[in-house]
Amino acid sequence: MNLRRIRVVAYKEWREIVRDRLFFILAFVVPSLLMLLFGYGLSLDVENIPFAIIDYDQSSLSRDYAHRFTDSRYFSFQGYAQREAEVEKLVIDNTLRAVIIIPPRFGEDIRAGRATDVQTWIDGTFPFRALTTKGYVTAINAAINLENLSAHVSALSGVRQEDIQSHLQPVQLETRYLYNQEVKSIWSVAPKLIMVILMLSPPFLTALGVVREKESGAIYNVYSSTLSRGEYLIGKLLPYVGISVINACALTAFALLLFGAPFKGNLLFFFLATILYVICTTGIGLLVSVVVNTQVAAMVGTAIVTVVPAVLYSGMIIPIPSLSAVAAVIAHLLPGMYYAEIVIGSFLKGVGLMALWPDMLILAAYAAVLFSAGFLAFHKRPRY
Repeated sequence: MNLRRIRVVAYKEWREIVRDRLFFILAFVVPSLLMLLFGYGLSLDVENIPFAIIDYDQSSLSRDYAHRFTDSRYFSFQGYAQREAEVEKLVIDNTLRAVIIIPPRFGEDIRAGRATDVQTWIDGTFPFRALTTKGYVTAINAAINLENLSAHVSALSGVRQEDIQSHLQPVQLETRYLYNQEVKSIWSVAPKLIMVILMLSPPFLTALGVVREKESGAIYNVYSSTLSRGEYLIGKLLPYVGISVINACALTAFALLLFGAPFKGNLLFFFLATILYVICTTGIGLLVSVVVNTQVAAMVGTAIVTVVPAVLYSGMIIPIPSLSAVAAVIAHLLPGMYYAEIVIGSFLKGVGLMALWPDMLILAAYAAVLFSAGFLAFHKRPRY
């Protein structure tokens, strides 16, 4: 293994990257652009739900009931409506996502201690948002019921309303959110986007970089040279590993400074884990490049083996325990899931090598296997 030859190959590759404007943009601009687009566009928080109220009762109690929803940060009040036909059109064109319909004699029934029905329309086209909205409505309604019931019993018995509430609700649930105290989805999404983008960009660049020489015929210069397979591959991959590490630093800065995600772990450990993950994903691009012979095939092949695993089988959107048995097995066979654990552990949980060493070990094994497979699959002499 001649270090000088490796350095020459790496320098040549770097010069080609810098010289090609399109490739330079793909290498340095696109990853940051993806972080901005996904970071601002991908939110799992269900808040500011546009809704309207139809109040057929027009009593003080119905107005108080409606106020509980209009005053909530989870709902965005769009106004009162007179008839259901008015809001139906607004729900159809997505102006409204929910409608609260308060029936006539609502206040009269409440004062008399009788049960009454309040109808709620919820847009179910997005099931996750619909179920979350239903949870908000149910929670607000339960709080109102408890308050009204305790007030009614207090008026009849003369016992303090607070004492009645404590008897009606003997078990008080106090929830404490660990690691993400404000329950902001961006604090979880932004770090995981580092994993997703580093799964997409390095393989894409590596596959194109190697296949480009095949397609142009420049690979024959390598075939006729005294370069060994190892010298060529290491020299070829080093610039892409370096570019990906630079992108990883930029993506981390975006997550910390732009999206406000906290970093509680060890920065050195996270940096080493990121380098290891980049080597893994670069190895994926190497494997693709030795299988295909055109840049179009390289792009398609890289997209197939990276996009779906990065999004669906890494815990990015769907938690791994929520996957089916077959999907969970697939997730454990891919490196994205293990780096996602490292990212979340470093950003939100504040853990390091002592807790995450199995994930580091698996990433190291992936890097060794992928590079070895690429090395064995790449032949310095073309096969005819």
